[in-house]
Amino acid sequence: MFDQIPDPGVPPVLDIVVFLQLTTCLFHVMNCLLMSCLGGSDALRSGETLKCAGLGIIQDQGWEPVPQTIMLICHKLQESLLSSASGFKNYRGILNWCVVMLVLSNARLFLENLLRYGILVDPIQVVSLFLKDPYSWPAACLVIVSNVFILVALYTERKLAMGTFSEKLGLLIHIINLTVILCFPMLTVLMVPSVTPVGGAFALGSYTILFLKLYSYKDVNRWCRERLAGTLMSVALQWNLYYFVSAPTLCYELNFPRSQSVRMGFLLRRLFEMLLLTQLLVGLTQQWMVPIIQSSMKPLQDMDYSRMIERLLRLAVPNHFLWLIFFYWFFHSSMNFVAELLRFGDREFYRDWWNSESVTYFWQNWNIPVHKWCIRHFYKPLLRKGASKLLSQSAVFFASAFFHEYLVSVPLRMFRLWAFMGMMAQLPLAWFVGRFLRGNYGNAAVWLSLIIGQPIAVLMYVHDYYVINHLEEAADPGAL
Repeated sequence: MFDQIPDPGVPPVLDIVVFLQLTTCLFHVMNCLLMSCLGGSDALRSGETLKCAGLGIIQDQGWEPVPQTIMLICHKLQESLLSSASGFKNYRGILNWCVVMLVLSNARLFLENLLRYGILVDPIQVVSLFLKDPYSWPAACLVIVSNVFILVALYTERKLAMGTFSEKLGLLIHIINLTVILCFPMLTVLMVPSVTPVGGAFALGSYTILFLKLYSYKDVNRWCRERLAGTLMSVALQWNLYYFVSAPTLCYELNFPRSQSVRMGFLLRRLFEMLLLTQLLVGLTQQWMVPIIQSSMKPLQDMDYSRMIERLLRLAVPNHFLWLIFFYWFFHSSMNFVAELLRFGDREFYRDWWNSESVTYFWQNWNIPVHKWCIRHFYKPLLRKGASKLLSQSAVFFASAFFHEYLVSVPLRMFRLWAFMGMMAQLPLAWFVGRFLRGNYGNAAVWLSLIIGQPIAVLMYVHDYYVINHLEEAADPGAL
């Protein structure tokens, strides 16, 4: 009476699945045996020799008896291919399988996103991120004003080359000019409400690049005056400053390597990639990332750790995918486009950072222009002044952490130090990976830090921005 009668409408799913799996395995075994027989027939037709215990040797002339010892040989000493001792290294098929699985899994996520949210791509909304008022372009005006600082650096170097300014006076002018380059756009973004976060990030990024370029410009001209002890060459070559400002490099030289001509086919391909990837970045951000971030606000407010981790893992895939697209768009398509247009010869903008087996190798190879600048103008000068390698490396990471926070906190008008702490955390991570992990394990650790670390910072900044700009305004009606 108490026995439970199974519902006849519900099939025994577990039994069916196990049965199908076993049947599939048996089919694979039978196919292997059948293909072995077919392979033997092909070998028979081609005249090859086959050994099989108890059957003798099959040749195209027919059967020939062989000694019993030869007939019994069917095995030899060998390792399985997936064993490390086998020495087998050709995993191209497994790599292709990973790509296929990646495409299929992301296709499922994309379809699920469309079914749940519909089409969210809105180009007009993207334009509004740059402009609140179509007749007011504060970020663009900031970029135009940067020419003043370029002319100040040019004028100072010309006076130094002619001997009109002393070295101390020239250094003082450069220090003031470089300090204003960092402070002026920051104060403008913080004090002008019409500057949007995206426009502010664009303007601050432009000024940061200009700061690094003019710092290198100052150093190289000083080195030339000290080593060449001449002024004519320095004066004659001051006018290539605007070429240097436009070129895809941060390190100044008196003579840059130049290509012979502009390749129109190469230029148009890079332009097509820039336009296509820009649309892809915008579309995927609106369609994929924004809904996940919006759904993550409540778990963060409620401190629901299980759902917070689930949202973090959901955000990790699209965030990392967009980061890879941005890397290709900026470091390959955009910088090669500018280099080809200016006939700039040095196209080493990145190295094989994807093969990094340590955190240090990654930071040395994924952004070559910044790495060259840090080595040339920051790391080596510290070593020459007596600083240790560890102190010099820590100083480089500290400077990088400062600029990361500068480019995030100022446009958002809030200071939370998430980017700063994320960059400084690279020091103990680099020590741990370099000390305890090697080879593929180190490479996996680098990839894991990239995939998981960035969405953590994204969620933290979005949550804080949401709390400051939406919840506080909603709680204070008088502020509206």
